[in-house]
Amino acid sequence: MNPERIIAGLDIGSSKTTAVIAQAVGAGAGKGAPSLRVLGVGQARTTGLRRGVVSDIEETTRSIKKAVEDAERMAGTKIDTIYAGIAGEHVRAMISKGIVAVNGDEISKADVDRANDVARAQPVPHDRELLHAIPQEYSVDKNQGIRDPIGMIGTRLETEMYLVTIGASPAMNLRKSVEKAGYHVRELVLEPLASALSVLTEDEKELGVALVEMGAGTTDIAVFHEGKIRHLGTVNYGGNNVTSDIVQGIGVTQADAERLKERYGCAYEPLVDPQDIIQLPSTVAQGERHIPREVLAHIIHQRMDEIFNLVLNEIQRAGFAQRLNGGVVIAGGAAAMQGVGELAADVFGTGVRIGSPADSIGAALRDGGWSRALWRTPLRRWLRAERQTPRSSRGGRRSVHQAYQVLARGFLLGIGRAVGSGKRFRRK
Repeated sequence: MNPERIIAGLDIGSSKTTAVIAQAVGAGAGKGAPSLRVLGVGQARTTGLRRGVVSDIEETTRSIKKAVEDAERMAGTKIDTIYAGIAGEHVRAMISKGIVAVNGDEISKADVDRANDVARAQPVPHDRELLHAIPQEYSVDKNQGIRDPIGMIGTRLETEMYLVTIGASPAMNLRKSVEKAGYHVRELVLEPLASALSVLTEDEKELGVALVEMGAGTTDIAVFHEGKIRHLGTVNYGGNNVTSDIVQGIGVTQADAERLKERYGCAYEPLVDPQDIIQLPSTVAQGERHIPREVLAHIIHQRMDEIFNLVLNEIQRAGFAQRLNGGVVIAGGAAAMQGVGELAADVFGTGVRIGSPADSIGAALRDGGWSRALWRTPLRRWLRAERQTPRSSRGGRRSVHQAYQVLARGFLLGIGRAVGSGKRFRRK
């Protein structure tokens, strides 16, 4: 097994840590996107992360080590480097523009690179770190909305770039936790963008769509419109808040509340039959206890309704509430609960679907965190190879957006397609 073709992704959530190891199969480096075969998966309970930020390095290290070792055991191979996700309220984004004069009669790749470099050269505070620099669109002599200007005639090239920064301290603590587990972080990737590439369609992003990823500690939001990322946000409530409400509402332990939520939970109260009765875990002193299932559904419904309304407020503040013609896509662990889609449709007043990575991955991999870990693995390695490949061998020009979508689908669906030129999430 060629170690150069083995890649791994890691998603460290507030409740669980997920690792995926895959092998690149087929073409690459200018001959098309490789398909990737999942070799191993691993999962461990997380206790050292709070709202996307490491709160206990030792516990986070333990979770990482167990998840990756389980994936290694299943894959039958060892890994050294890993792509890891990061999210949380410390994430910030802004639009930056770069303008350059064109050298020669037509725009070359060097001109595009210079414009991107100017847009990327924004001062970043010492307590922050540039994570992604995403070209949105280009303008040639004030002609806007151009996705690939190479080969066009013009004298002035302008780029609009979406810069994503993260807190330096959360990033360093995350890297330290991975390194203490015995691995090296090859790249950090923003989790909402990773999920978006694996669960959203091109049409949805073009029409306007909001991805709502419900984690245990936070709910992340990514809004796309006209094929571009437009807004990132975080709501500091998630599945753990629902579990805590169950603990307080019916008097059970945290572990029992989690089990009740997973087995009997429903986020939309009208879907529950009033005749349904569930037995509660109890101590000897409490005796045997039963409650109507609609009591549990009422508790969950109220908290989920609050979370969705906070998400809606965030989208409204960003100015995209009336521009989501592609609807809302719910992802993450909490999205698997019965009634989530129905409640979300009521709150958002638009079409809602539950996002999952891909049909060919199989049911074993459709569990919230897999979409991020699956996307993360192949991205940068194959982009680096493509950037070193002459344009003539790439089968024509395609947009940055298309290139990344091809990579995501190539990994998730095992489809070999041509990789486009351009640079998507490039670091400074």
